[in-house]
Amino acid sequence: MRKRPMVAVNPSRCMGCRSCELACAVAHSVAKELHSLVRSGERPGYRVNVEAYERMAVPVHCNHCEDAACVVACPTGSVYRDAETGLVLHKSARCIGCKMCVQACPFGVIAMSGNGKGVLKCDLCIERLAVNQEPACVESCPTRALVFAGEEESNRAKRMKAAERMAMALQER
Repeated sequence: MRKRPMVAVNPSRCMGCRSCELACAVAHSVAKELHSLVRSGERPGYRVNVEAYERMAVPVHCNHCEDAACVVACPTGSVYRDAETGLVLHKSARCIGCKMCVQACPFGVIAMSGNGKGVLKCDLCIERLAVNQEPACVESCPTRALVFAGEEESNRAKRMKAAERMAMALQER
């Protein structure tokens, strides 16, 4: 299994505009375009949620966990880990709507679909990845609070920020 790509979140840059939620819904719609989506009345739902915490807005999405509780909990294999990408994906045709994956997810990011017959779960816009496009949520973010990166790239950026904070703290002494 290759290293999983991920969406890194920088909450200090998020302004709570919810562009990511809208872009996600459009990307997962049949229409794939906002005006057509609105005209058709389709309600595809989104797979990223912007949550308010104190005075911050934080986009929360599937972490595609290494030991994914949703995969273990799913009795039909509808929620599974893709061997090629390492992503935790969902096959709606196999889903019986039992909500076991919803209950098992420690981040609360799997939700029942509008019709109650399946679930909405982030797939990192796998169709877009196949044609070398970023996930819709990342592409739509006007402040770059969401960044698509490999695990090592994301960790390196976090280490650099931590090193900067430590260096600044030492300079203030």
